[in-house]
Amino acid sequence: MSVAEPRRIVLFRHAKADWPQVTDHERPLADRGRQDAAVAGRKLTDSGIAVDLALCSTATRTRETWKLAVHELPHRPKTVYEERIYEASPGELIALLNEVSDDVRNLVLVGHNPGIEGLAEILSGTAEEDARERMTRRGFPAAAFAVLTFDGSWKSLEPGTASLVDYWAPSE
Repeated sequence: MSVAEPRRIVLFRHAKADWPQVTDHERPLADRGRQDAAVAGRKLTDSGIAVDLALCSTATRTRETWKLAVHELPHRPKTVYEERIYEASPGELIALLNEVSDDVRNLVLVGHNPGIEGLAEILSGTAEEDARERMTRRGFPAAAFAVLTFDGSWKSLEPGTASLVDYWAPSE
């Protein structure tokens, strides 16, 4: 694949989690979260993005979100469960994305706020007005995702180099 071809990043926040008496890392999805995760997967399918790689936090709620969403996709991409996504800052997430092989064109990152929302804001130097307006108005609720595009290698990804082209949240 040429590094000149545009790449897509789907920044996907985990669905609504429950609050049982477990550690934060082990919190499972709530009933609504399970429903929203599947709907998010269908919306991702509707976007036409063929995901090559999924990077998913090791937290229970992110793993459950991705398992339900990926079931709705036309093909299952390679999935890597990455401990560094849990509680990561936008800068730490950019460093992780900089490690991705240039063979990967389209990637989904399943993680947590405030890192996911912050990453969407920091990376998107430009945006389709409607997508930015919807993301600004809604914030980044559980099960929301933003789609960004950029040109170049993954190593070249840095603040302001991507364009926000789509945004979806469960109440959209």
